Amino acid sequence: MRHDKVGSVMTTEVVRAGYGTPFKEVARLLAEHRISGLPVVDEDKKVIGVLSETDLITRQAQPPDPYRTPRRILDVALTKAARRRAAKARARTAGRLMTEPPVTVHAEETVAAAARTMAERGVERLPVVDEEDRLVGIVTRRDLLQVFLRPDPEIRDEVLEEVLERTLWLAPRSIDVCVVQGVVTLTGQLERKSDTEIAVSMTSRIDGVVAVVDQLTYRLDDSRLQPARQGPHGVTEEWLRSL
Repeated sequence: MRHDKVGSVMTTEVVRAGYGTPFKEVARLLAEHRISGLPVVDEDKKVIGVLSETDLITRQAQPPDPYRTPRRILDVALTKAARRRAAKARARTAGRLMTEPPVTVHAEETVAAAARTMAERGVERLPVVDEEDRLVGIVTRRDLLQVFLRPDPEIRDEVLEEVLERTLWLAPRSIDVCVVQGVVTLTGQLERKSDTEIAVSMTSRIDGVVAVVDQLTYRLDDSRLQPARQGPHGVTEEWLRSL
């Protein structure tokens, strides 16, 4: 199946900061470009961290107090997270404010993989890097949502070609494929239960699919069978178990 790559939706003109970029300059960059975060790079353009509005707010929310307990004494009693927040409260440059290590992605990775990384790591943007971790672009949640703008007819054609014809070796009209607002409904009867499971699983992985409505039936329940060789449709038992 064809999957959109990060490189096809990323922004290549990236607003960035260096390790020594002053606090106020970072704030100006965010405001001027109307963005909520940016990557921090070193002299070789390698991404070393990410800065967000939250990092700047942390700095402003905890202004230095000349009369508080000395830092070397206070830091001993703080947790690691608290020490990190305290350090950001004293920071004056991007390098001291940034969150590290950065969560990055490569241009060759799929949009789906990037979306999973964002969800798992709780981030709103991912710097895109090359093999040497040098910045080549940036992708945001909004960029990844572009995949759901695929037209319904285009999604339907891919289900017919990639799932029915190339994977299950079926005629295009073997089952009915209806796509409305990204929701794919599969209707009809297949030979085996495993075929219906493959059809639903692979359809759900197609770019732009919001959900799959399974209305498929089958003639043979092969869920308890242990075939010794490859089935007539070219799908092995091991591949099926990996779905």
